[in-house]
Amino acid sequence: MPRPAPRIAPSILAADFGRLAEEVRRVSEAGADLIHVDVMDGHFVPNLTIGPAVVRAIDRATSLPLDVHLMITDPLEYAARFVAAGADSLTIHQETCPDLPAAIDAIRAAGAQAAVAINPDTPFETVAEVVPLVDMLLVMSVFPGFGGQAFIPGVLDKVRAAAEVRARLGASFVIEVDGGIDAPNAARAAAAGADVFVAGTAIFGEPDYARVIAAMRRAIATAGAPT
Repeated sequence: MPRPAPRIAPSILAADFGRLAEEVRRVSEAGADLIHVDVMDGHFVPNLTIGPAVVRAIDRATSLPLDVHLMITDPLEYAARFVAAGADSLTIHQETCPDLPAAIDAIRAAGAQAAVAINPDTPFETVAEVVPLVDMLLVMSVFPGFGGQAFIPGVLDKVRAAAEVRARLGASFVIEVDGGIDAPNAARAAAAGADVFVAGTAIFGEPDYARVIAAMRRAIATAGAPT
């Protein structure tokens, strides 16, 4: 099966929330493929962010798909509300869902694509049997909770493992990386097998979003096949 085309997903966690709709429109026009939305509850991760009402406002500001990452203790309690607000895909954490197949089914029943995330210290083996069932695997390249953290290179082994499983089984799930992603780290992740690249500070911390996204695309294009 051909490898999925690479996609850039700016994370609004690093955007100016005082001008959120404008920021979403700007980054959409700058060449983004998805809008990544981090939802945090202050329990599973040490931070609080946004709820369905803000997702609904983001959805009105862009025609791009919304990639909603639920870093919350009980994601299925809120899944349907986020889908109703405009989420096109929902990512839940292996660390919060003891029955991942049932959770994946519930997300799809709510009307969204289903994705599973693993933290930097969570072994890939904990999701190896599930990844053929999902639309996307998110490999966290920082510990979730705050933007602006440094990329953890060791997680690339899990990206490689996921890419190997995908190739061996002929599966169609995409592999996303999130945390400390800039052009050089995007290239490293692409070379390991990643397809979707979540970048927050690297994009929103610069004045020219289009220039940063274009630089990331060039870096990814030169990364070559998974190694």
